[in-house]
Amino acid sequence: MSRKTAVIGLGNTLRRDDGIGVMVLDSLLKFYQRKDLDYFNFGSASFDLLHRIKNYEAVLLIDGINANLAAGELRTAKLEDLEYSLEASVTSTHELNLKNIFELSKKLGIKTTIYVAGVQVADTAFGEGLSEVLKRKKDEITKKVSAFIDEVFI
Repeated sequence: MSRKTAVIGLGNTLRRDDGIGVMVLDSLLKFYQRKDLDYFNFGSASFDLLHRIKNYEAVLLIDGINANLAAGELRTAKLEDLEYSLEASVTSTHELNLKNIFELSKKLGIKTTIYVAGVQVADTAFGEGLSEVLKRKKDEITKKVSAFIDEVFI
């Protein structure tokens, strides 16, 4: 059965590691793109994101998170599972963070299954380019995200 699915990169590339979601999305488009998926760069997530995701059965949000993990560590899960396991420590520099997206999608009755590939950030200060640790791990993170996509979005 073919499902209507999308992969969405989130992040502010002017806040160093916060741009990791967008950068991983770019790598997926270059090296691992699948024709049966839609891909979107949402940068700093806005309310338009909720209008977009409601048109899909399932989406994967790729984003930088602050969850007190080792820098560059990847967590992939359904959004509601991630929220509960990482509790209130998940933060973002976007207009809508993951907790907002979860709460608003439930309040709006959005039925989309939302998965998150969250990458622990090291540096979200103003500036361009990833921290050294995320630069070193970006290709590995991209491969892991691609494997997750292949496993979940069959």
